[in-house]
Amino acid sequence: MTRTRRGLVAAIVTLASLTLAGVMFFAARQPSSQLNEELAAQVTLILEQASPDEHHAHGHSFDSRVVCAVEPFGTEPADATSLVEVRWVYARHMCAVTGAGTDWASSVRASGPIAVKVDIPPQIRVPEPGEGYPDRVRRLIPARYHEQAFAEFESEDAIDAARERFAQIISAK
Repeated sequence: MTRTRRGLVAAIVTLASLTLAGVMFFAARQPSSQLNEELAAQVTLILEQASPDEHHAHGHSFDSRVVCAVEPFGTEPADATSLVEVRWVYARHMCAVTGAGTDWASSVRASGPIAVKVDIPPQIRVPEPGEGYPDRVRRLIPARYHEQAFAEFESEDAIDAARERFAQIISAK
């Protein structure tokens, strides 16, 4: 093998190794899809089972049931690989309030980024709306997740499931 060919092979192997290392590093920083599903279920349960007083404490006031869609985008610690390791979940949420004769489209809804401490009792932190909202989001969500905090839901699956649960609750009244 000539010197040029060995150099080319070495460069390709080095590039492939660096690419693989980058992919591994990025994958290690992102929660697995199974962990994301577990976190979404946990946070959905926390939000939907919160009392009216707890909802009032984070800026919502109503007496009806709440149905939520949750899409996690980060955790603390960032490298958590299982639910028991997670202290905080950072997620997008959309919650709808059931009411007499309403449907999902006309329901009162709240949405945006939230931080939920997975503890007993859990803590829910929601940035207050209004002037200065982006700054409040940035104070609530770690810098490594700011881009995701301002993004829309990546998938409609969680919202579709929440719509179905909402319709079931309304039709059971």
